[in-house]
Amino acid sequence: MSGHIQTVSFDGREIRLTTGLYAPQAGGSVLVECGDTSVLVTATRAKGREGIDFLPLTCDYEERLYAAGRIPGSFFRREARPPERAILTTRLIDRPLRPLFPSWLRDDIQVVATTLSLDERVPPDVLAVTGASIACLLARMPFSGPMAAVRVGLLGDDFVLNPSYREIERSELDLVVAGTPSGVVMVEAGANQLPEQDVIEAIDFGYEAVGELIKAQLKLLSDLGIEQVIPETKIEDPALPNFLEQECGAGIAEVLKQYSLTKPERDAKLDVLKGEVAAKIATLGDDDPIRLAAAGKALGNTYKGVTKKMMRAQIINEGKRVDGRDLDQVRPITAAVSVLPKRVHGSGLFQRGLTQVLSTATLGTPSDAQELDDLNPSSEKTYLHHYNFPPYSVGETRPMRSPGRREIGHGALAERALVPVLPAKEDFPYVLRVVSECLSSNGSTSMASVCGSTLALLDAGVPLKAPVGGAAMGLIKEGEEVRILTDIQGIEDFLGDMDFKVAGTEKGITALQMDMKMAGLAVKTIAEAVNQARPARLHILGKMLEAIDKPRDTLSPHAPRLLSFRIDPELIGTVIGPGGRTIKGITERTNTKIDIQDGGIVTIASHDGSAAEEAQRIIEGLTRRISEGEQFSGHVTRVIPIGAFVEILPGKEGMIHISQLSEARVEKVEDVIKVGDQVRVRVREIDNRGRINLTLRGVDQEEPVAVTA
Repeated sequence: MSGHIQTVSFDGREIRLTTGLYAPQAGGSVLVECGDTSVLVTATRAKGREGIDFLPLTCDYEERLYAAGRIPGSFFRREARPPERAILTTRLIDRPLRPLFPSWLRDDIQVVATTLSLDERVPPDVLAVTGASIACLLARMPFSGPMAAVRVGLLGDDFVLNPSYREIERSELDLVVAGTPSGVVMVEAGANQLPEQDVIEAIDFGYEAVGELIKAQLKLLSDLGIEQVIPETKIEDPALPNFLEQECGAGIAEVLKQYSLTKPERDAKLDVLKGEVAAKIATLGDDDPIRLAAAGKALGNTYKGVTKKMMRAQIINEGKRVDGRDLDQVRPITAAVSVLPKRVHGSGLFQRGLTQVLSTATLGTPSDAQELDDLNPSSEKTYLHHYNFPPYSVGETRPMRSPGRREIGHGALAERALVPVLPAKEDFPYVLRVVSECLSSNGSTSMASVCGSTLALLDAGVPLKAPVGGAAMGLIKEGEEVRILTDIQGIEDFLGDMDFKVAGTEKGITALQMDMKMAGLAVKTIAEAVNQARPARLHILGKMLEAIDKPRDTLSPHAPRLLSFRIDPELIGTVIGPGGRTIKGITERTNTKIDIQDGGIVTIASHDGSAAEEAQRIIEGLTRRISEGEQFSGHVTRVIPIGAFVEILPGKEGMIHISQLSEARVEKVEDVIKVGDQVRVRVREIDNRGRINLTLRGVDQEEPVAVTA
């Protein structure tokens, strides 16, 4: 077997592209390697389906744990449903790829990226995104590429290209930029409250690096003698659009200018106009070209196209949106907290226009952390954000299924926005779960989830470093005319060219996500959108702070109480005991939940504070270093023929031999002490097995001692 190998020098490292060797029956395939990370990406095209009006593109990112030398931890010991991070990588591939295919394409396209080997210094996700572009080009698909992606980190004052996992953990920024020769096509970022200008410079830095990978792809095509298939622009018959504009254009324009209409009212009026023109077309002859052109889904799609054209023209020419807002104006906002009983540890309701999200916060113990079984080195998550999008939120009916890729993606974005402001584990050792229920959707429910989650966490008493808010920015581009929209609603998202979500605090940005419906956008325009988002975010934060401006002083009475302290890691086994009997006994005795980390940090959870304190006293007693000569006051727990056992510290006993009960000879232990007696004892010795031997000899029973069991 042989193939073509091309090496690309990139930021001091080598990226190897192997083509013509693997997956020979796929439409196009490439093995992308950097360090010891290897990702096989394939793209395959099949004949399209009749009657569909969308591009059936499917992207899949497959993780194989053998890539990291691991065996799956599931019952079947094989990979099953993809983990959340794999789904997010799938979206990372799909989002910059989808707008690069022509709108008329109806063939089934599937892109599959499989990580075959993992080097912890080289995350595979951005390699998979670039590999997807190469595979599509090799498959000779109509494609407005090449497209490539890079990750940008910020360590100190320096930007770093494609940082390692460890560098990402230390970085103030985790930014992925994907671009084409036409500009930036996708941005995904998490940041530690970075100023807008720093983020803009990072995007520009990343896009410049993308250019090098684009050149490498063009060279690869040239070396292989492959000519890129440039998507042709199909000229549609203007007869039906012209007919619709003539018959109902004035009516559509009138509806779009009725600024007081709600979304359902506007949609209903537009549907009436469509029904009227459909009825008129139905009266035309069977051979009429207009009636033939309007067959199937063509009428509905063309009507949407006419509506889109008129809405965009209204924004470009008049600077007015369908709800009458100025381009930089935020919809009316309401915010409330404690909307649910305190059995829910914290709750917040956030509404912006017709978008409404209810977020709840739950405080859990360390054992509630999510264990991760994927290729990422991180093994657990202690902050979980889940997003639900039921059909009633958009007035629809459909089966309720498990969360889809969209729900997982929106939840991850809101999670990323809040992580930088969460308190340190040492200060607030709870595991946190936030659930955002989208009750009504008319644009930017993910950013409403960020706002609602901030309200819920503050209501739960979580000491956030700062409140986080967010808004979605949109864009309309007609020729050289560009208009940036603040706080887009559903119709502006659907009919616009960009969905750019920006979340952050008053200090700076914590999360970004930009998706395009065009082949690229200049960094200058992105900078304008980032800067325009800041006053909107501050306005939203102001409305949120009117509802709650600081964390609750007390937790919900139904939230667990946690005590956290450290013990000597060498004594963890003492607390756990043989077969876990000791720790089980403590939890049953105190009705608490106890977690011990490898570093010796003990966390005790209980709804009863005094019970948690008792468990702490027992554990501290078990792990306390005892010295010979120390005196304790304890009670007799049991008597045996040769002596008695005394609990000198919670959970820790020593034995008094019968010969140590008195200066005089003792015939029977019970002649001196009995079970339940409180006695003062001195530690006589600690033998080589760690057993504590006590004595009563020479101990003044009236003299107080510092430690009492």
